[in-house]
Order: sequence, then structure tokens, then C-alpha cells
Amino acid sequence: MNNKTYLIIGGTGGIGRAMVEQLIDNTASHSEKVIPHVFATYHSSVPDFAADNLHWIPMDICDEQSIQQAADVIKQQTAHIDWVINCAGLLHTATQQPEKALRQIETDFFIQNMQVNAWASLLIAKHIKPLLANAERSHDKPAVFATVSARVGSISDNQLGGWYSYRMSKAALNMGMKNLSIEWGRSLKDVCVVVMQPGTVNTQLSAPFQGNVADGQLFSPAYSAECLLEVLSHMTAAQSGSFVDWAGEPIPW
Repeated sequence: MNNKTYLIIGGTGGIGRAMVEQLIDNTASHSEKVIPHVFATYHSSVPDFAADNLHWIPMDICDEQSIQQAADVIKQQTAHIDWVINCAGLLHTATQQPEKALRQIETDFFIQNMQVNAWASLLIAKHIKPLLANAERSHDKPAVFATVSARVGSISDNQLGGWYSYRMSKAALNMGMKNLSIEWGRSLKDVCVVVMQPGTVNTQLSAPFQGNVADGQLFSPAYSAECLLEVLSHMTAAQSGSFVDWAGEPIPW
């Protein structure tokens, strides 16, 4: 991963923090001339770990002004970003669980899902585009704009129903990123826009639902992050607009 510059959105969450740690650990074998730089965002609590090439930036992904301010801070420190990975997501809150039936749908929770899971990635793309435009990139080694999605956002794969807000917000995210891949395919060459399913990961997001996970199918954040980074390292510009899982296998829309 040489001397790329990375931006990890949601760097204090399970997968996001694991990605940050792996990208930082990866620098140990690099000379000082090719150390990658990692920018990572947090929402409220200042993170408890640091590195010389790690830059923490506050960001509220539901507030466009906050996203723009974060982008401006990054622009003061670098002229380009090579990879952007949005790891932030919402499945439940302290008071609200995913809906099992229509009668449980509640407006504020639905809108919150849409803001976090779908709308935020579009806003991030809007304000990060100038930094991606300055990345060194080629067809085989494109700049990357990746967002963590979910298999339950696949319309054709839905056999169980339920989880209205989460499913619909992830399906909306997928459509938004597909649109973005088409637009940037015309205006921002050699950028790969991809949505990724990380597997079922042992994080706070999945904690209430882990009892239904088959043996061997609950991944550690470190394993999921490693798989996702490996898949992204082999993506080409021709794969922009893809929906893939942690192993790089395509998921039906």
C-alpha cells in the first residue's frame, strides 16, 4: 500500500478502527520516504491512539457543514486522497431496534437510517471529490471511493423481509453509489466506486443479533478489515459500480 494517502470515515468503530490500525502497522516496513498517511474521522470522543502519520479529524456525517470543514482541514495538510473508505453505519440505537413488522416503523428512526447509511456517503463524495481528482491513478491502480454496505441491502437477495429502515437505507446507498460510479466514470477517470459487504462482524452494530450467526461466520473486526483492504487493493477502474463481499465475490443488486 506504499505511500498512498487514506481517509477512513468512522475510524473509531469496529471495522474502521481495525482498518486504521492495519494501515498504520503496515508502515513499519516502509522507509521514511514512502510512509503512507492516514486521515481518520471520529464523531464525539477523541480517539485514544496515535501515530506520526495518523491524523484524526472530527466529523458528523449527518451534517454537511461538518463534512466540508473536515475536507478543508485535510486540504490544509495534503493535496490529494487516494482511498476513501466509509465504515460508518447504523442498525440500531439505544432505544430502537430494527423493525420486524410494518407496525413498528417510526419516522425519526427511518430518517436517521437514511441519513447515516445513504445520505452521508453522497455528501462525503461531494466534498472529497477534489482531493480524489488529484490522486495519482491509473486504470489498473485507480483511486478508490468505498462504502461499507450490507447484503441485506440487496433487493433480489431478500428472502426474509423485516428490518425496513436498514434494508431500505442500504438499498438507497447502493443506488447512490451506482449513480456516482456512472457520473465519475465520465468526469473523474480512473476512480473505482464500490460498495462492500464486510461479513457479520463482532462489533457493537451486530452485537444484539450474533446469536443467529452460524459457527465460523462471525468475523473479528481485524479479519474483516484485512479482507476488505485486500479486495480493494486489486480493484480496477473497470470494476467501478460494483457491489462485492469481503472475499471480493459479487452480490446481486
